[in-house]
Amino acid sequence: MQQSKTLIVIIGPTAVGKTALAIQLAHHYKTEIISADSRQFYREMSIGTAKPTSDELALAKHHFVNSHLITDNFNVGDFEKEGLKALEEIFINHNIAILVGGSGLYVKAICEGFDELPPVDQEIRNKLNTLYNNKGITWLQEQLKTADPAYFAQVDINNPQRIIRALEVMESTGNKFSSYHTAETKNRSFNIIKIGLNLPRALLYERINIRVDDMIKQGLLDEVTALLPYRLLNALNTVGYKELFDYLDNKTDLNTAIALIKQNTRRFAKRQLTWFNKDSSIAWFDPSQINDIIRQIAI
Repeated sequence: MQQSKTLIVIIGPTAVGKTALAIQLAHHYKTEIISADSRQFYREMSIGTAKPTSDELALAKHHFVNSHLITDNFNVGDFEKEGLKALEEIFINHNIAILVGGSGLYVKAICEGFDELPPVDQEIRNKLNTLYNNKGITWLQEQLKTADPAYFAQVDINNPQRIIRALEVMESTGNKFSSYHTAETKNRSFNIIKIGLNLPRALLYERINIRVDDMIKQGLLDEVTALLPYRLLNALNTVGYKELFDYLDNKTDLNTAIALIKQNTRRFAKRQLTWFNKDSSIAWFDPSQINDIIRQIAI
């Protein structure tokens, strides 16, 4: 009798230690890892996305790290299809696979499914990104609230990528973005065990601040400078990049930009926790509780 397949999902805020735990569990279960971090897909974005190091990547096989170019049109619907295909291949030789990441929508796509969205015109996306850069997030929020109040009531209104995604779909199709959300959970052929990692807030924020300082030392500014020609792409409309773009535009000084990266990353971590705390199926642990986590998985 074939043993049932299980997906272990490791989630939590940025800088909490998800990568280290995923590699530990991959070794323990002798299996492979799928990244659900929506920025680690891109080869050109390494330092600012806190990608696993080359040494870490050598410790366990990772899928969807450095898998795409920043110019590729790769969205959450594409990730669902390709991620499920990768899982099928992993399950041929393994009974357990690991999904790790802090991008809640991408985790949801694998675990529950994601509604099919129509393609959008790249010019519309570029135009909205330019308007966001010129007018700020408040303007985006007002546009969405007027165009689709139902989706405005449920989306993270502090996430410009989500708002731009909704606006571009509506401008491309003429339909409200909320009309594409059926909220139907798709049945999966594998078991799902969700492990959440968290730390006391002061410790988590300290780790975030140290990580940002390390990114600067590793050459984040050079990485961002090299990506200036692509700044309008959605992938770069993210913490750690947009603040340094402002510095390169002489809108702020470097110390202020670094302080804003820390502040915005802390806010991002808070939003991640708000998203994941809505899911009652997550069992929460301190990252150091590896033995307790393995016992939880075995239940």
